[in-house]
Amino acid sequence: MKKLSIFAGSVYGNAQHVAEEVQQALSDDGIDSSVHSDPSVDDFKEAEAVLVITSTTGQGDVPPNLEFFYAELRDQFPLMNGKPYAVAALGDSSYGDTYCGGGKQFAELLAELQGQPVADMLEIDAIETLEPETDVVAWVKGIKTKLLA
Repeated sequence: MKKLSIFAGSVYGNAQHVAEEVQQALSDDGIDSSVHSDPSVDDFKEAEAVLVITSTTGQGDVPPNLEFFYAELRDQFPLMNGKPYAVAALGDSSYGDTYCGGGKQFAELLAELQGQPVADMLEIDAIETLEPETDVVAWVKGIKTKLLA
C-alpha cells in the first residue's frame, strides 16, 4: 500500500488540525502518512499518493503557508504521471464566488500536472460544519482504497 502525503494549507490552524486528525485516523488503520505544512517540490515529487487539505484566504487564494509551494509547482511543473490525488477544501460559502478557492486552485493544478483524481473535491462549508475533521476523516476513509491502491 502506498504512503500518503498530506499537504495542509492553513491560515488559523483549522486545516492543519484536520490534516493531523486524518493522519491519526489513517495511522489507527495501519496506514502510513505524513503531514506537510511547509512543503517543498521535492516532498511533492517523492509522494506516492497526494491529499491536499486546504482552507482559503483573501479573494479565494491559497493560504500563506502553501503560497510558495503552489507557485513552485506551477513554475517547475513536475508531472504526476497518473499518481492518485484528492483535495478537501475548507471554506465559507458566505464569501460567494471565492468559496473554497484555495482547494479549487489545487484541484486544477493537480489535474494539469496529470495526476489521477480518485474523487470529486470535497467542499466543507464553515457555515454548516462545526467540526470539519469529522467529515474529512469519513471522506478519506471512504476513498482510501482508491487513493492508496
